[in-house]
Amino acid sequence: MEKQRFTKIAIADDHAILRKGLINILGFYKDIQVVAEAENGAELLDKLKAEEEELPEVIILDINMPVMDGFSAAKAIRKSWPEIKILALSMYDNEENIIKMLRCGANGYVLKDIDPKDLYQAILHLRNHDFYYSEQVTGKLLHKIQQTEDERQNLTERELEFLQNCCSEMTYKEIAEKMFVSPRTVDGYRESLFQKLNISSRVGLALHAIRLGLVRV
Repeated sequence: MEKQRFTKIAIADDHAILRKGLINILGFYKDIQVVAEAENGAELLDKLKAEEEELPEVIILDINMPVMDGFSAAKAIRKSWPEIKILALSMYDNEENIIKMLRCGANGYVLKDIDPKDLYQAILHLRNHDFYYSEQVTGKLLHKIQQTEDERQNLTERELEFLQNCCSEMTYKEIAEKMFVSPRTVDGYRESLFQKLNISSRVGLALHAIRLGLVRV
């Protein structure tokens, strides 16, 4: 008889009720095994260091935590254990948080009101793939980040520069100042890229920049 394949999970969230709730929910799935839990990023890192022989394959990581938040924890995990997949968990779907978590090394981003079965599918997807982004958060962008063709040839050097800057925390006005152009020119770059890439948000631009290798995650 073939041995059952378990996906090892760790959960970091400062709210004990939510953390325990996630553990109970995932306990219904026989192929999921929660091997660690933590109430902040620092505690999670300590547990990963102590359990080198049984590292999780996927970490469900809250963003807003005391001591060490999800952004800092994701950076540290990506540096020390690059093979671990990180599924960011947040109450917020704003572009700034999503882009920042991508740059910190997250492999996926879901909201805390996600349906349990969708969370389960996200975990299974990350076990075998590099990225998972729910339709609720990113609309039609999942297929974009998984495409592999090189589209740089269709973009100008200035559009590529603008695309790279979209992964920063700068406002469009600040990007214009950095590029020594007017805000109206930056608006032109944005609208041109929206049309060329068939996307409609700054998150989409950031994901595309990452896929093209313009920035490191």
